[in-house]
Amino acid sequence: MTSSAPTVVLVHGAFADASGYAGVILELTSVGVAVVAPPNPLRGLAFDAEIVRSFVAAVDGPVVLVGHSYGGAVITQAAVGLANVAALVYLAAFALEEGESAGGVQAPFAEPLLASAARPSSYPAGGGAAEGPDLFIGAEGFRETFCADVPVSVATVMAATQRPVAAATLGEACTGAAWKTTPSWYLVSARDNAINPDAQRFMAQRMGATTETIDGSHTAFVAQPVAAAAFILKAVAHARG
Repeated sequence: MTSSAPTVVLVHGAFADASGYAGVILELTSVGVAVVAPPNPLRGLAFDAEIVRSFVAAVDGPVVLVGHSYGGAVITQAAVGLANVAALVYLAAFALEEGESAGGVQAPFAEPLLASAARPSSYPAGGGAAEGPDLFIGAEGFRETFCADVPVSVATVMAATQRPVAAATLGEACTGAAWKTTPSWYLVSARDNAINPDAQRFMAQRMGATTETIDGSHTAFVAQPVAAAAFILKAVAHARG
């Protein structure tokens, strides 16, 4: 069935899965917006982007493509040339330039807490990743680093269920930047300990995104789903025309 109403596709980032979008999904669906949140493999930028690209290409009608954290790098590359992507939304996310990596774009800015909280696995990353380990966030620093504005009980579950990301993704260069041809929105997390807020503002300004700031952690959309959904709905309104 083909539909002209926009579908919101939510792409999660590293150290998490799509369940983190639960509150946002409920907010969006409560106002009649179709939402899907596919898994992001977290195995490597090219590999992950191709998986997401195939998923988005199969969606009927316009798509508002949303990425959190590393998921922003994925949507940036995945959406290149996809005619059904009407808007890109970045939630404290990497909006990379062609030839740039997630590690490289952060280099000019002060290191966030994540730089010291991440721990390599003792085994090699599998799947589509290049050689090297997986990365986790140490349980002792997980809440402060990743989700300081959620209750301790929620952070404990998030830490225990975190999805590792292949360490090689940090240095993998982006091969295309969809934001150059697609209208973009960026929600900066003012109290982010995983991606420096100054780096976020730099990326948002560089791509000319409609930008707002939320007073929250790296996963502010978990603690404040109403505000995050309201921001996404502005891109949905654009996609509707």
